[in-house]
Amino acid sequence: MRSIKRKTVFIVIAIGIAAALGACSKTPETIGFNLDGNGNALSGYDAVAYFAVNNAVKGDPKFEYIWKGAKWYFSSEENMKKFQADPESYAPQYGGYCSYAVSEGYTANGDPEAWKVVDGKLYLNYSPKVKEMWEKEQKGRIEKGDQNWDGFKTKKPVHKG
Repeated sequence: MRSIKRKTVFIVIAIGIAAALGACSKTPETIGFNLDGNGNALSGYDAVAYFAVNNAVKGDPKFEYIWKGAKWYFSSEENMKKFQADPESYAPQYGGYCSYAVSEGYTANGDPEAWKVVDGKLYLNYSPKVKEMWEKEQKGRIEKGDQNWDGFKTKKPVHKG
């Protein structure tokens, strides 16, 4: 009887910890990060470079860091260390999915070359043309994207490519 109570208490505590960790995540567990076929976030681009040099820079596999089940590549050890110290500050919004698509209530792949930093946050879009459309209504698109992204925590969105 006592061992059953202990197991029950342990399970309740474990569930509580898992729920708390999940609540802190910016990426809904229903979809996770937008990864390429090799499990790379940002298709292997350096997340820190967007902020440090204001450019999309390919990362180097020798500077690999695993975070939240995704491989992140960096162009230098310095950038990798910056990311390790504060990954939430550098990771793309909406898990690296297209910001325009998320604002419309679905997901599509984000192109690391079609990006923009807004208020210290990295946003990707499907293509340069889609990025232009997103920028025309940028503030509203971000607000709607944030609302939809929160909704994706409970309902997995349709992925349209």
